Amino acid sequence: MKYKIEKNEHGLDISVTDVKGKKDELIEAFQECQGGRCSCPTEEYKKLNSLDIEDNSGNIKLSLRSKDGSNIDKDEINKCLEFTKKRIAQKDGG
Repeated sequence: MKYKIEKNEHGLDISVTDVKGKKDELIEAFQECQGGRCSCPTEEYKKLNSLDIEDNSGNIKLSLRSKDGSNIDKDEINKCLEFTKKRIAQKDGG
């Protein structure tokens, strides 16, 4: 899994590529965060107004929108993505 995080005026956009057959597991993990059941070691989900997940030709696009007056910390989201990446790898024994 590779990813690129881009900051914008409303929050962050994340492109997830090179998912190597793990797309369904990744989408499921991202949906947990979308539903407020995030297991990432961060409090950034409290700043989320919305999380949109788009399956884009084998890749995944995430759009994180912050609540009014909040800024989502790109470094914290990076930690969350690394956590998710390791969690998915451990599920498969890798």
